[in-house]
Amino acid sequence: MTVKPIEFAESALCDLEDILAWYAELQVPEVGERLVRELFARTEQLTEHPESGRIVPEFDVKTIRELIHPPFRLVYRVDSSKIWIVRVWRSERLLTLP
Repeated sequence: MTVKPIEFAESALCDLEDILAWYAELQVPEVGERLVRELFARTEQLTEHPESGRIVPEFDVKTIRELIHPPFRLVYRVDSSKIWIVRVWRSERLLTLP
C-alpha cells in the first residue's frame, strides 16, 4: 500500500482560519480550536485510505471526495502523488464549480 502525503491548499487554510475567527467572535474560541484539531486529525486516515471519503455529489468526479465531520465537509482531491485538502465548508453548503 502506498502512503500519500496530505497537503492543505491555501483555500482550505483560509477556511480553517475563518472557523477559528467565527468561534472567537462568538466568544467560544476553545470550540473553534477543538474543531480545527479534530478536522486535522480526521484527515490522517487519508494517508493510507485516500478513497475512504465519498465522491462529492455535486461534482460526481472520482478524484474529488469529502469526509464529513459535522458540521463540516472536508473536500479533498486525490492525485497520483498526494492528497490535497481544498476546502473546509459547513455541511449544508452546496459546492459549485468555478
